Amino acid sequence: MNFLALLLGLALERMLTHLFRLCEFRWLNPLFDACLRRLKKQSHFAGGAAVAAVKPASRWSAVAITVLLAVVLVLPVAVLSAVLYDEMLRIPYFLFAVVVLLFSLGPRDLDDEVEDYLTALETGDEPARLRIAAQLLEVPSPTVEVASNESIERAIYVQANNRIFGVVFWFLVLGPSGAWAFRVLDLLRHRVEMNAEAVDAMAIDAVALNAVRTVHGVLAWPPSRLLSLGYALAGNFEDAMASWRNGARKAALPLAEGSTETMARVGTAASGRGMPDASDPLEAMDRVRGARALVLRTLWMIWCPVIAVLTLYDWLS
Repeated sequence: MNFLALLLGLALERMLTHLFRLCEFRWLNPLFDACLRRLKKQSHFAGGAAVAAVKPASRWSAVAITVLLAVVLVLPVAVLSAVLYDEMLRIPYFLFAVVVLLFSLGPRDLDDEVEDYLTALETGDEPARLRIAAQLLEVPSPTVEVASNESIERAIYVQANNRIFGVVFWFLVLGPSGAWAFRVLDLLRHRVEMNAEAVDAMAIDAVALNAVRTVHGVLAWPPSRLLSLGYALAGNFEDAMASWRNGARKAALPLAEGSTETMARVGTAASGRGMPDASDPLEAMDRVRGARALVLRTLWMIWCPVIAVLTLYDWLS
C-alpha cells in the first residue's frame, strides 16, 4: 500500500507544485530557534576559545536534544499512522500516507527551481540567479564565485536527495512517520545552514551545526548511497564508479559532508561531460539541464522500477 501511496503522492506533487509554499513549514521556525538556543547552552568556553574548547559531553547532549526535538515532532504522525494501520482502515491509512508524503517532499520543487535558474541565466538576470542559487546551495547570500554554475550542478545532485529521494526512501522503510522524520530533520538542518553566517562563528554555533548535521547525516546516508548508485546506472557508469572509488581513497569526511561529496562527485562524473568550461555560458546551461535530466532518469527509470519489483515480491509493503 505504501508503494501505491508513493506513486499517487509523486503524481500529485507534479500537479500541485503551488502547494510547496505550504511545505516550508515556517511555523516550525520558532520551535527550531528555541532548540538552537538550547543547543548553544550546551557549549563551553574556556577563555574565549572556539570549537576546540567544546567538551565531548556537550556535543553528545546537543545530539540528544536534536533527536528529542525530532521525536516530539514525529510522534503525532507515528501514533496516527499506527492507529490507521489496520485491515479495516486501509483507505483512511492510504489517504493519510499520501497527504504526509505530499507535504514531506520539497520544501521547494527542484525541477521548477532549476528551470527558474536557467531562465535567469539565459536572460542575464543576475539578482534572480543569485537568489535561486542561495536556495540550491543553502547559503544566505552567495557571491558570484560561490554561486558558480559548477557548484549549482553539484547542488542539484545533492538536493535531489534532500528534497525527494531521502523522503521516498524513509517512506518505503518506515511509512509516513519515516518520511516526516526525514523532512523535519532536513528543515532543521536547512534552518541552521541558512543562518550560519548571521550568528557568531564560535563554538556554540559549531555545536548546534554539527549536532544537526550529524543526526540528519545518519538518515541521509543510506538514500545518498543508493541515489549515487542510481546516478551511475542512469549515466556514465565507469566514470561515476571511478570517481566514487577515488573519492573514497581521500581523507575521510564527516558523515554529512561525506554523503554530500559522494553524491556531487558521482553525479558530475555520471553526466559524462568532463571538466566544465567556466567561460562558456551555453555549456553551463547545458550542464545544468543535464544534471536535472540525470536526476529525473535516476528517480523514474532506475529506482521506481526497482521499488515496483521489490513491492511485487513482497519485500516492500
